[in-house]
Amino acid sequence: MQISITVNGTNYNLDVEPQERLLDTLRTKLKLTGAKEGCGEGECGACTVIMDGKAVNSCMVLAYQARDTNIMTIEGLAQHGELDVIQNAFVENGAVQCGYCTPGMVMSAKALLMKNPDPSEEEIKTTISGNLCRCTGYLTITKAIQAAANELKGAG
Repeated sequence: MQISITVNGTNYNLDVEPQERLLDTLRTKLKLTGAKEGCGEGECGACTVIMDGKAVNSCMVLAYQARDTNIMTIEGLAQHGELDVIQNAFVENGAVQCGYCTPGMVMSAKALLMKNPDPSEEEIKTTISGNLCRCTGYLTITKAIQAAANELKGAG
């Protein structure tokens, strides 16, 4: 079936199979490999992207369900060669180790900060509760998201 989808500001018209997942469309057809295949069951968050302003597990969305939506992937965050505030905060706060969960964590944080630029620590923890990390634990990730929020507040 034919779908139209906007990914990172670019419109695409794609042929997709009825059972094709958004994750597979992004990774194989658009060569956007930042979203990772983790569990394939919507439990780990490694495949998180933002669809129409909301963080979603792209392994749980069929490509045709994303037709006529606006998708943002980790590749769409950096602008003009400069990392996004959230990406910088992850680096500066040691919230990146192996990096497998990082794109999903960053995209979950981005969706939160788009909706709520001044989240509480509890809201940050709730937001990332669907993203699993086996390396850093969650303290540095929570700290990085709070640092990004603080920087965005200062810039606004």
